[in-house]
Amino acid sequence: MPDRVLRAMNRAAPNIYEGDLIDMVAAMIPDLRRVARTAHHVAIYIGNGHAAWEAALANVAGPGDTVLVPATGRFGHGWADMAQGLGVETDIVDFGKSTPLDPARVEQALRADTAGRIRAVLVTHVDTSSSVRNDVAGVRAAIDAAGHPALLMVDCIASLACDRFEMDAWGVDVMVAGSQKGLMVPPGLGFVFFSPKAAARRAEMERVSRYWDWTPRANPEQFYQYWGGTAPTHHLFGLREALDMIHQEGLEAVWARHAALARAIWAACAAWGQDGPLALNVADPAHRSHAVTALRIGAPYGSDLRRWVQDKAGVTLGIGLGMAEPGDPAWHGFFRIGHMGHVNAHMVMGALGAIDAGLKALEIPHGVGALEAASGVLAQAAG
Repeated sequence: MPDRVLRAMNRAAPNIYEGDLIDMVAAMIPDLRRVARTAHHVAIYIGNGHAAWEAALANVAGPGDTVLVPATGRFGHGWADMAQGLGVETDIVDFGKSTPLDPARVEQALRADTAGRIRAVLVTHVDTSSSVRNDVAGVRAAIDAAGHPALLMVDCIASLACDRFEMDAWGVDVMVAGSQKGLMVPPGLGFVFFSPKAAARRAEMERVSRYWDWTPRANPEQFYQYWGGTAPTHHLFGLREALDMIHQEGLEAVWARHAALARAIWAACAAWGQDGPLALNVADPAHRSHAVTALRIGAPYGSDLRRWVQDKAGVTLGIGLGMAEPGDPAWHGFFRIGHMGHVNAHMVMGALGAIDAGLKALEIPHGVGALEAASGVLAQAAG
C-alpha cells in the first residue's frame, strides 16, 4: 500500500452523519465507475472478495437457479462453491490450472440449455491462484451467439486497475472487486458493479436479504444505506487517495505499467528456466495476468525459496495457492510473484534480485542472465 494511502487513513474518526465524509463519498462513486469503465451502478460492501461474490450472487440467483462456471483455477471453483452455499446449482466446466477458458465451450453449454435454466455465467477475469487471464469479451460473444439470456458476471478481484477491463464495452452485467489489490487499500471493502439488465434481474427476485440487497446501496436515500450501517470511514479515506493516484497517473498508463513490469518478470523467469526446473505456469503470454505470475519449480524448491527470500532478503513471495493441497508434497513445488497496484521498476528489480540470490544460495539449478533480461525489458518500455 502506498504511503499516500496509509497517511490518508491516519486520522481521527469523522462525523458519520453529516459533513465532509458524505460529500467525499458522493464524489468518489463516479471515480469508481471510471476505474471499472462503466456508466452504471456500484454497491459497496464492508467485506472481502468472498463477500462481494456472495453479494453479487444473492441479487440475481437463488435456490433452484443454475449458474455456469468455466473455471481456470481455485477461485473459479471458489465462486462456484459460494453459489452452492446459497442453494444455487452449478454447472462447472473445468479448464484446468494452466489454460484459459474456451468461449466455444461456453457457447456449446449455453446452446444445450434449451430450458433456460442457466441464470448467469461466472467468469474469473484473472484467477489469482493460476495467474490465468481469461477472455471476457469472448465470453460475451459466446453468450450472444447462443442467443442466451444469461447474465455475464466477472470476478475482477485480482485484475481491476491492473489488467485492461472494459465493463460496458465488453458487455459485462455484474463485476466484483476488492480494495486490497489494484486499488491499493487494505482488505475490507468489496465492490459490486451492475448493469441495468442485472438490476432488472434483481427486481424479479422473490427475496434478497436486507444486508446483501444492492438496491439501497447503489441508490441510497440516506448515507448509512451505502454500507447497510456504519461507514468504513478509514478505508474510505484510503480509497479516496488511491483513486486520486490512479486518475493522476491515468488508467491507460496504469495498465501499461503493469504490462511492462509483468513482461520483465516473465523475461527473468524464462532465463532462470533455461537451465533448471523453473517454469511459468501459463505458457502463452497472451493468457497471463499482468498482476500475478504463478510458477512451477518442483518440490521442495518452491517452499525453500519462499522461506529463504523472506528470512534473508525481506521479500514475501506467494504460496502456490490451489496448485496442490497443503498436505501433498507437491504443494512445495509452486510459488507466485505478485506485481499489482503500488509497484514500480525498482520494486520489481529488487524482488527479482532477491529471488536470484535465493536460487544461488539454495543451489537450485537455474539459468543465468535473468536480471539482465528483466532490465532490458524495462529499458525498452521506458524508451
